Amino acid sequence: MENILSVAIGAAIGLMGVVFGSWFTARRQDRMWLREQKLKAGINFNTAVVQLLDHLKDTRLSDDGPGANELANRMQEARSALYLLCAGDTVDLANALARRVWSTRPTEGRDDRRAEFRETMDLLRRFTVQLRQEIAGS
Repeated sequence: MENILSVAIGAAIGLMGVVFGSWFTARRQDRMWLREQKLKAGINFNTAVVQLLDHLKDTRLSDDGPGANELANRMQEARSALYLLCAGDTVDLANALARRVWSTRPTEGRDDRRAEFRETMDLLRRFTVQLRQEIAGS
């Protein structure tokens, strides 16, 4: 009887170890997947923002480059992914940046337009730093 009890206890401990190990591995893989998805969404958003800013400030994209509508659609798709994946602070900065991009006018000419463009770039940097911190904390 003692042998059966010690075998049962050993088996139960082994089973708990397997269950805990599986749970821990699945949780780690979920975190890694989430980090990867945040990174992809952030890269897509940043890329679309920069390309759209280049387009809006009348810097030539390559001849086969996308137009403003396609860039805006890319930016919106990436922003939607950020909504689903990221915390509120990151989403708020993405929203502010998207609104700012659309209000940014070409930089040629007046100094106030150049200052506006610099403020937009500063907001892009702040968004990038916030996203980097969120990804590092995941």
